[in-house]
Amino acid sequence: MNLFLRTFGFFFAISLFISCGNADDDVDLNLNLGGGLGKGVPVDDCLGLDEGELVLSIQDQYTTLPGKVSIFFRVSDTNGNPVPGLTADQFTIYEQGRNDDCFNTISTSESFARISPNSQIFSNNAILVLDLSNSVLESSLQELKMASASFVENVMPNTETDSFKMAIYWFDGENELHLLNELTSSKDQLIASINGITDNISSDPSTDLYGAVIKSTDIATDIINKTTTGDKIGAASVVIFTDGTDQASRYTEEAALKKVNDANSNISFFSIGLGSEIDTQVLMDIGKTSSVFASNKDELEDTFNEISEKVSERANSFYLFEYCSPKRDGSGENNLAIEVNTGTRQGAVQTKFNATGFTGGCE
Repeated sequence: MNLFLRTFGFFFAISLFISCGNADDDVDLNLNLGGGLGKGVPVDDCLGLDEGELVLSIQDQYTTLPGKVSIFFRVSDTNGNPVPGLTADQFTIYEQGRNDDCFNTISTSESFARISPNSQIFSNNAILVLDLSNSVLESSLQELKMASASFVENVMPNTETDSFKMAIYWFDGENELHLLNELTSSKDQLIASINGITDNISSDPSTDLYGAVIKSTDIATDIINKTTTGDKIGAASVVIFTDGTDQASRYTEEAALKKVNDANSNISFFSIGLGSEIDTQVLMDIGKTSSVFASNKDELEDTFNEISEKVSERANSFYLFEYCSPKRDGSGENNLAIEVNTGTRQGAVQTKFNATGFTGGCE
């Protein structure tokens, strides 16, 4: 009996240590594209808000004199799926100063709350990677070109902006990821490059899928590093299409998946597979954000459109929420809670801001 109690006590202590050690895991101070709270924390119990179905993940925040508070965050559901298209009237602001027992509701109309364009602080980039090995060129090139052009049309903004760019690469069996179109904000340029693909662009019958995954991840990482400077925040999406499995055997599946899983959390991965020769599990592991499969070439455009919708949703689930705070100079650090309510789903996050220098109004 004593041995049982000592053994039980040991494992109870270990489990308690593990659970305590993970208590702060809800708060991730890095850019968080998943379900974490980013720089935020759960809201105070005094607000009486139920645990919601939506997650507000704060990426950045700052104040601007004479009294503006700006919060940049992403909204997702508890499964990490993005929630785009929210408007300012779906948000409620709560502030708590040093003399407040709990939070006070701040009128969104009186505080001129708004969703502002986030291009000044957020850079979003997409990399489309196409398998142009012989099997594709001989049997489904025209369908692939139509599907790829549709993808560009759906993902790229109608008005060119430096905050959203795309590059297109292709691969066959060579130990090279070929550039089709460099990173650009021009939708027309990207579509022209796709339309210019001919069936003699490659004569290599092999497929270096794992090499393409590794190289495109490196390119996305480099883009993130270059675009995320100063106060700028960057994210990237890698979309890989193939109609087969890796045949070149130049790199291993393990190396490719390790590259994906160890990648910067700012990078999302999507995969599109065509036909019966693909390995769906491998493509699902590569496209860890989302994967789709077309059984034949006539379904290609639909699958590309499905992924384009998911890429756009992620890009449009980032919000720059701004309002004029009633706090004034001398009130120091204040608590701030933001709640979003769509009518069917709700979520909230809490953070702090400093009102030093605040005199009222917004510019």
